[in-house]
Amino acid sequence: MKKIYSLFYLFIMLGTLSCGRFDNKSNNKVQNRMVSIAKQYTEIIYALGAEKNLVAVDLSSTYPDAAKQLPTVGYHRALSAEGILAVKPDLILHDNNIGPEHVVKQLEDLKIPMHVFKKYTDNILGTDSLIREMGAYFNQRKAADSLCKLLDADMTLALEKVRQYKDTVKVLVIHYGQASNVYLVMTQKSTAAKMLGWAGGKITVTDEKGMKQLSPEAIAAADPDVILLTDFGYDKLGSLEKIKELPGLAKTRAAISNRIYRVEEHDLVYLGPRTGKNVLALQKLIHETVVH
Repeated sequence: MKKIYSLFYLFIMLGTLSCGRFDNKSNNKVQNRMVSIAKQYTEIIYALGAEKNLVAVDLSSTYPDAAKQLPTVGYHRALSAEGILAVKPDLILHDNNIGPEHVVKQLEDLKIPMHVFKKYTDNILGTDSLIREMGAYFNQRKAADSLCKLLDADMTLALEKVRQYKDTVKVLVIHYGQASNVYLVMTQKSTAAKMLGWAGGKITVTDEKGMKQLSPEAIAAADPDVILLTDFGYDKLGSLEKIKELPGLAKTRAAISNRIYRVEEHDLVYLGPRTGKNVLALQKLIHETVVH
């Protein structure tokens, strides 16, 4: 019955769309019912004050807290047409990192307007450009200018402060804790590595991709000065002592000196309006904070 209902709903939507209600080309006009399937876009939309018509987001859009109150359309790489159609979107915003392909094809066939902002270089200048482009799109240019000024000021301060730290801290970022005796960690190719570099730290794990699986033996051999554990894994374990019991962690310098800290995943995986503040927070965490 559910399958029959879904097909019927798709048929109704196709009939409506064929009457010209939607146009698959963006005209820079903010629609009444927007869906954001990109966590970076979602944060910038809220920062611009352009969230009024946002009706749903993807599961990875966890900042700000208000975004978590909206319905979700699933994980951005495992979407379903039915889940998206259920929120009746006039516009879908995505960053070309969505799937599976057959669902994207379904959405294109339905002619629901979709918009992708330009892909800029993954640095602060590129982030400024994205914020300004989105500000123009949502008629929030002044807000975009203000966000860029704050971001640039925070980054200038962070890069000035990093000069006072003589040593580069060796950092390991564990993304989802430990499962099946394997850890998922961030590599030198990740956004986190870039941010930690600005903060005076260094990720030494190398790979062609931004994340890599490591065994407990490899974690022990890496012997980081500091371990950052993202919120999901840290909260699941519940305490520093429990984390230190994980295979491979106990004898690392980070565990011995109690320098294992909780970080929010969304603060490390993309650049946005808060990146400067997040870099400043990382500086304080890896250089100054010691838990006794």
